[in-house]
Amino acid sequence: MSKDKEVRFVDQTLRDGNQSLWALTMSTSMMLPVAGRFNEAGFKAVDLTAPAHFKTIVREVREDPWERIRLMARKMRDTPLAIMQQCSITGFGIVPKCMAKLWSQRLAANGIRRVHLMEASNDFGLRVPDYVKFATDAGMEVVLAMTYSISPKHTDKYYEQKTRDAVALKVPVILLKDPGGLLTPERIRTLVPAILKNAGKTPVELHSHCTTGLAPLCYLEAVKRGIRTLHTGIPPLANGSAQPSVLSMANNLRHLGYVPRLDEAAVAAVSDHLQYVAKREGRPIGAPVEYDEYQYVHQIPGGVISNLKRQLTQLKLIDRLPQVIEECIRVRVDFGYPIMVTPFSQYIATQAAINVVLGERYKQVVDDMIYYALGFWGKGAAAAIDRNVMDKILSLPRSKELADWEPPEPSLEQMREQYGGSGVSDDDLLLRYIIGSDDDIKAMRAAGPIRHDKYVGAATPLRTLIEELLKRKDLSYVSIRTKDVNIEMEL
Repeated sequence: MSKDKEVRFVDQTLRDGNQSLWALTMSTSMMLPVAGRFNEAGFKAVDLTAPAHFKTIVREVREDPWERIRLMARKMRDTPLAIMQQCSITGFGIVPKCMAKLWSQRLAANGIRRVHLMEASNDFGLRVPDYVKFATDAGMEVVLAMTYSISPKHTDKYYEQKTRDAVALKVPVILLKDPGGLLTPERIRTLVPAILKNAGKTPVELHSHCTTGLAPLCYLEAVKRGIRTLHTGIPPLANGSAQPSVLSMANNLRHLGYVPRLDEAAVAAVSDHLQYVAKREGRPIGAPVEYDEYQYVHQIPGGVISNLKRQLTQLKLIDRLPQVIEECIRVRVDFGYPIMVTPFSQYIATQAAINVVLGERYKQVVDDMIYYALGFWGKGAAAAIDRNVMDKILSLPRSKELADWEPPEPSLEQMREQYGGSGVSDDDLLLRYIIGSDDDIKAMRAAGPIRHDKYVGAATPLRTLIEELLKRKDLSYVSIRTKDVNIEMEL
């Protein structure tokens, strides 16, 4: 087998598929029965979680996110578990360095071996070096993401320079990340060769979404141009607004003469199990979407549009949604084309809605946009703001209040004292800091331990059911009877 023809996959089912299609509500119980199958599938890594997941796992799923990592890591010893994060652990707020360092240490201790790290403005001098060092020192592989966007400034030359900046940080892997699904096969033909040329010996991976329906074609075109690792999902948590299906991608690559590194029987077993879970719990099933040219114009993520619809409906202003979307386009231009990804897409959408509702642009400006103008997302980002808009923002009383603010840098001892004292474990300290509410954590603890058997034996293979039953210490006899099967076991 020619190594040059080999294509590998990073699985996004449990993290990005869960986030894009199931609103982060997949429980650990849904994952555990097929964790071993994920391990057998031959993935380069499996992306499991993100800091934003921690809040939902605690508040909505009522599970301990650290325990999820530990349980999955025990069953996936051959396949690195990954986390996707920005240079923050609280969504996108600026975090004290002591907490960011402890976060990396505890991720590694609990079983995470790979970090997909992104900085929303692609400014690799802004907090990125610290996070690279923290993760590397903790023993994790760092994959540094360059976020793709479309604007007059996001040219191939722009990404050539960003690639050189990433290489200078000596990260093991670079990731071209397209969260909006905005890549086209035509752009791939010029962009990927430009990035690979500047990456040198540093491998480059590709991550995109099927939002516009073009991601599968972009992936195939990228492989033709030299990419050898793709981020994919397993149906039903593929397609839709998630990643291309790994099964479909492997099949198409094989027809093009490439060799996908994948145990498709193991992947099919995972798919069968998740199809069962989706049907049992009434969860949506990802499907290919139609092409949408307007997505390339406004570039607003689907989740942000959904939130805008909800907020405008509450205000009885839903008829003004088209105006808000058009205003989003104008605000983005005013601010020098921030990439429409968290948190900037939320900032821009909020400011656009305020401009439309008040009937005057920038009469009132949210703090997040003021911080952007003050340079907290990089001096380059602030310098790109339209001068008239900048003058109007900086003349606001609130801007003067925030102008001298500096991110605090408390010690770890001070943080521990603030969040419970010396008796609090490192994992609980981080959990309290991220969640921000002891009531949510208490409710999560009260819900009891994670169940291992809730989804075992339904859509999973009979062998898996028997293996799980054999692990039970509270059973002495099992009888399984169906129309075609009669099994009796003394345990």
